[in-house]
Amino acid sequence: MRKKLGEEAVETALAAVAEDREHLIAEAADLIYHLLVVLEARGIKLAEVEATLAARQAQSGLDEKASRKS
Repeated sequence: MRKKLGEEAVETALAAVAEDREHLIAEAADLIYHLLVVLEARGIKLAEVEATLAARQAQSGLDEKASRKS
């Protein structure tokens, strides 16, 4: 599963560089699907990821990065 997720991430990045809108949409769908599979396998709910994203909106990217533990 993790390998497939990595493959899809690379394919999505390549599609983004190619600037082919429809191809990028298709690859993004594949990436999201495989991410959801990995999250499910690890017992992580999409709502948990959404909550983390919502919390990040409350602070700047620089502040969020500075708050991470190394």
